[in-house]
Amino acid sequence: MADQKNILVVIPVNEEQRARIEAAVEGGQYDCNITFMPTKMPMPEDLKAGSNISLELMRDVSAEDLAGQHVILGAVTPSLLPAADSLEWLQLSWAGADSFLGVLPENVVLTNASGAYGLTCSEHMLALTLALVRHIPEYVRKQEQRVWQQNPWHIAIEGSTVLALGLGDIGGDYARKVKALGAYVIGVRRDASNKPDYCDEVVSLDELDSVLPRADIVAASLPGGKATFHLMNEERLRLMKPGAYFVNVGRGNVLDQEAAKRVLADGHLGGLGLDVFEAEPLPEDDELWHNERVLITPHVAGQFFLQETFNRMFDIVVENTHAWSHGEPLTHVVSREFGY
Repeated sequence: MADQKNILVVIPVNEEQRARIEAAVEGGQYDCNITFMPTKMPMPEDLKAGSNISLELMRDVSAEDLAGQHVILGAVTPSLLPAADSLEWLQLSWAGADSFLGVLPENVVLTNASGAYGLTCSEHMLALTLALVRHIPEYVRKQEQRVWQQNPWHIAIEGSTVLALGLGDIGGDYARKVKALGAYVIGVRRDASNKPDYCDEVVSLDELDSVLPRADIVAASLPGGKATFHLMNEERLRLMKPGAYFVNVGRGNVLDQEAAKRVLADGHLGGLGLDVFEAEPLPEDDELWHNERVLITPHVAGQFFLQETFNRMFDIVVENTHAWSHGEPLTHVVSREFGY
């Protein structure tokens, strides 16, 4: 008789998607009892100020729901995980996993959805980049004030040097896009031994200081963790070329925000495009809101605003569910050392 395993699904699914998960475990080595939480995909009009889709999806999951579950498909509030006393495998519905590492026992396998977010996040990075170098935020403010005034100082992506800080799914897609626009692309990754065709150079994270002074644009898509915490500190921000731009859609704490304010104050940087912050939502009294050289978006590069993002994530979940139930190796396993 097959062992019984309990699976909790906290991803919002329709009937077709529910059937795909159920089909994934058919013929496998376990007798699976699948519980689908009654979550739904919030629409933009449903969202309250300061909330986001991921937090909305976690809201209705309690500690009691986690007890006795062997598998969780989707993200739950990390602080609730100790209640999952039978947990063997947690499949996240997003890529970032660092907040789960400190609370998951070593014997619990953690997988993420890396690969699902490259399209949406890289396009958002590109949008922030173009908006900054063409002074779009400045012109929007002037439009509101009905002021006809030109800023004569621009740079073009074509011919500029772009430093892609992180070359995973998101950073790689961004690097491909700016390379297609004519940029000279320097990729920064943990392992610099492999240079993709869309990069002109690839260096290791240890070599970051040597390439920062060459970059017109630094675009970060790094995961969180000890290795990246405040990686872009005041010293490194000042190593950047005068007038250069910094974009971040990875983890907010990659950038030392207080240091960034000091560097902006003396005019060293051209501007910042930030989708992520050390504390979210960004406090209303934070001076970054009012800085004319800072473009802020409220953590919207990822999420499921594009249907394709959800589709890619869900494919990963279904494929891994089939692999787990049939005794095959899981993909997208998160490194305990690096958090991705």
